[in-house]
Amino acid sequence: MIDSIRKRFGLLGRNINYSFSKGYFTDKFSDENFAGCTYENFDIPEINFFTEIVKNNPDLKGLNVTIPYKETVIPFLDKLSKKATQIGAVNTIKFTKKGTLKGYNTDYYGFKKSLKPLLLPHHKKALILGTGGASKGVAFALDELGIVYTFVSRDAKENAIGYDLINATTFDNYQIIINASPVGTNPNIDLFPLIPYDYFTQKHIAYDLIYNPAETQFLKKAAAHGAQTKNGLDMLIFQAEKAWKVWNK
Repeated sequence: MIDSIRKRFGLLGRNINYSFSKGYFTDKFSDENFAGCTYENFDIPEINFFTEIVKNNPDLKGLNVTIPYKETVIPFLDKLSKKATQIGAVNTIKFTKKGTLKGYNTDYYGFKKSLKPLLLPHHKKALILGTGGASKGVAFALDELGIVYTFVSRDAKENAIGYDLINATTFDNYQIIINASPVGTNPNIDLFPLIPYDYFTQKHIAYDLIYNPAETQFLKKAAAHGAQTKNGLDMLIFQAEKAWKVWNK
């Protein structure tokens, strides 16, 4: 049993009423084994308010971090785990007994664990739609799985192609298409990444990091052409449990 001293945890983000984490951990903490544990949202308009949260909540033990602060929170932390340093994004913060803040990335773990069962020998290359903090964890996981990837961005840049370059040949070469952008998230459920969905086949995996709605327009359109589809719910559960281990180790 977790000791009955009050243990506060929470989620750092912006416009996070829809958040998975609060519901998940509140449900988890309803078990008597987690007496004294609470979870709350820290919804801030910009990252500089993070300093006030730390100062005004000395009993916090850990935070999850979501859009848009997975990268901008890093300068406020005292230390990063080796993998968070390599990834360049943080989604879990541990408040240590020494009073320091250490950043971790459990997104990559959740994504990797949820994608792995879907993989077949021909799944060699992936397109990552989006270049934000979430996409960095995805890229790190693909590296560990030995899958080559290319980023796609609204504006072509040094490490990313533009959406306008995606065509039939792209789909021949890339068998996994991952939406790591927020396009299609509730309440904007009619939106979808602008790619040519007609080129999806039964050999493709369409993976959306979004979990609300459970089936985004991106997944619906890919499924209509036979693609295997997966939303981000399992990823979120796996990363949440990994974060719980980080906070309590």
